[in-house]
Amino acid sequence: MQFSESWLRSLCNPALSTDELCHLLTMAGLEVEACEPAAPAFNNVVIAQIKTAEKHPDADKLKLCTVDAGEAELLQIVCGAPNAAVGMKIPCARVGATLPGDFNIKKAKVRGIESFGMLCSARELGLSQEHDGILALPDDAPVGKDFREYLDLDDKKITIKLTPNRADCLSLLGIAREVSALTGAPLNAPASKTIPATISDERKIVLDAPDACPRYLGRIVKGVSAVSPAPTWVKQRLERSGIRSISALVDITNYVMLELGQPLHAFDNDELSGAIHVRYPATGEQLLLLNEQTVTPSGDTALIADDAKPLALAGIMGGEHSGISDSTKDLFLECAFFAPDAIAGKARTLGFSSDASHRYERGVDFDLQRSAIERATELILAICGGPSTHCGPVTEAVAPAHLPTRQPVRLRVARADKVLGISLRREKIEAILKGLGLQVANDGEDFLVTPPSFRFDIRIEEDLIEELARIHGYDNIPSPPPTARMAMMPAGETERSPMSVRRLVSERGYHEVVNFSFVEAAWEADLAANANPITLANPIASQMSVMRSSLIGGLVANLQTNLRRQISRVRVFEIGRGFLRHEGADPVPGFKQPLRLAGLAAGSASPEQWATPARPVDFYDVKADVDALLAPQRASYRPVQHPALHPGRSAEVVVNGEVIGVMGELHPQWVQKYELGKAPVVFELDLAAVQAQAFPAFSEISRFPAVTRDLALVVDRATALQRVIDCLTSAAPAICRSISLFDQYQGKGLAESEKSLAFHIVMQDTQRTLEDAEVDAAIGKILDAATRELAAKLRA
Repeated sequence: MQFSESWLRSLCNPALSTDELCHLLTMAGLEVEACEPAAPAFNNVVIAQIKTAEKHPDADKLKLCTVDAGEAELLQIVCGAPNAAVGMKIPCARVGATLPGDFNIKKAKVRGIESFGMLCSARELGLSQEHDGILALPDDAPVGKDFREYLDLDDKKITIKLTPNRADCLSLLGIAREVSALTGAPLNAPASKTIPATISDERKIVLDAPDACPRYLGRIVKGVSAVSPAPTWVKQRLERSGIRSISALVDITNYVMLELGQPLHAFDNDELSGAIHVRYPATGEQLLLLNEQTVTPSGDTALIADDAKPLALAGIMGGEHSGISDSTKDLFLECAFFAPDAIAGKARTLGFSSDASHRYERGVDFDLQRSAIERATELILAICGGPSTHCGPVTEAVAPAHLPTRQPVRLRVARADKVLGISLRREKIEAILKGLGLQVANDGEDFLVTPPSFRFDIRIEEDLIEELARIHGYDNIPSPPPTARMAMMPAGETERSPMSVRRLVSERGYHEVVNFSFVEAAWEADLAANANPITLANPIASQMSVMRSSLIGGLVANLQTNLRRQISRVRVFEIGRGFLRHEGADPVPGFKQPLRLAGLAAGSASPEQWATPARPVDFYDVKADVDALLAPQRASYRPVQHPALHPGRSAEVVVNGEVIGVMGELHPQWVQKYELGKAPVVFELDLAAVQAQAFPAFSEISRFPAVTRDLALVVDRATALQRVIDCLTSAAPAICRSISLFDQYQGKGLAESEKSLAFHIVMQDTQRTLEDAEVDAAIGKILDAATRELAAKLRA
């Protein structure tokens, strides 16, 4: 909603500066988005009158003018405007003036003749782009008056951002009511003047769709001059409110809409036949609108029609064939209340919007129509009327059963104090509510408050409490710091916090990302093989239509974004929820939302440097990262088939016999589809498993030397390393501290189906030095288990 500050101050003029007024409106919920000057800065420009205009002796296109600028002597000014004429009143920039663009006016010689000023066009003053000639002013413009003061060019254009529930502020009167309630300044509402009928002509009004239009008023005005110019003050107020001036009659309807908040429409009375109907359209019925768009309205879109044809889309836009033109002499002026539900969304369905539909779908005062039609009639008679202009009586059709009702809302003072956190006196509460135009009655300790017809947003007690907060001032509600006994909560020693996990991952060179939980359905099908994802009823975008069950898709999209920006080495991770269908009732019936940690590594294994040869990141680099995150827990890895991962380069992560996630290279199919170039390595783990850690326990450090033995076992080539390590570890006695692989061999000396795995076995005791017999016994026990369970043999 854009409006002129001076127009607002004509209705309510508080003792506030422009900045203070804007701040006041914003803090009251009418957010000021912009405040701009009505005209650019310039000075020393006055209204002048051309006394003579003769051809310049040395230039065919220049004129030598003498100008009365309200000074003791006439000014001689050379002018190139083709429309300069004797008697014309124009803006004159005197010597010393500064025009927009820092253009200074000086005494100058033009083709040998001195010029003492400049006659200005609208473009030269920054008022418009018109440059056909100098700006012509009305004949009654006072000579010598400051031009900025005459056109109120120090005015400001204020734009406020309104929430849909505050339709009452889509008018200057509504905003003025707010300012009056906020400041206590008097409200000078436009006087409601009844215009008596001077002729008996009228049209019957029939409400065939009372649910859509429960009130409709109309009146005939005859003998108007459609070509009469709109006054400058009307044009200025419209233009500074963002509405283009069209013609006097159309400008008047727009002016009343902005002033009071009531849309109106004028029909050419000669184009109408019989009674006016508000009805629903017949099947296939079409209408050519004022925007030259032919529409076929749906069956639930109300029409304004006469006995023969449709005339307008009710509450949205008039029809072309019955609209006002320069030849219009008699008009039919309509003013109606249309139910918000009957208008909401109809214009957008047809692919456009209008000022009328914007107001009707939010709610227009249903008691305002008579005042608005009388105000419009008054302006039409004053601007477009003459001795032969006459107006008929106002005809009204109303369906009371379909009009909105206003039920009293109970306001408990104690409840208001509790919600606001401050105590307001009863007298203060009553004054605030009455200042907003609400009817207030006492009912014991409570108030019964009846909203006025222009407030559609007050229905429950909390709405009234919100009004108290707005008018009292959010700035005036103290925000004391909490006063309570604070205690440090004990930190669990068997669980790491999510922030600790974030730090661990960051220390491994990963950067945290936060992705949407809404993802593309194709991601779920490709990367999670999820054919039945949780779909959104109202997605914010077509490519964000389902809930993710895996975090991998978002990380792949992050990699795509980086690759498009020529960043090839990428390390990203995310902690977030997956969303799965679940038969149980915990935590949400039918759904499960586990927290997960996912990461992706792509590009080179380490940043480019002189000391390390460049090589691409591989499975084992990321496996080392996962092991570091899970430490001191020990993870084992088993081959797995996962829809997102390479079938031969992927594994499930197992801790304490429980699968906690997966890791591996992205499947080549998805690498090609998503144009990633080289396959990244990803992992996805249950966050709870990563957070878990053993309770700290004392472990004595041995002062005695360790004994190391190397054991090379020949096993079947298909035997997984993890199975071998598990076998050796389970058979090892307590003196074995670690068993680690240091070599793998396949080739000469071994069968085609065999491989050799060599392990370091470290043994140590905390109480004594180990003897050779103990060490040999431990190795024998390990070797026996390997031979028995794996059919392994000692490599010769």
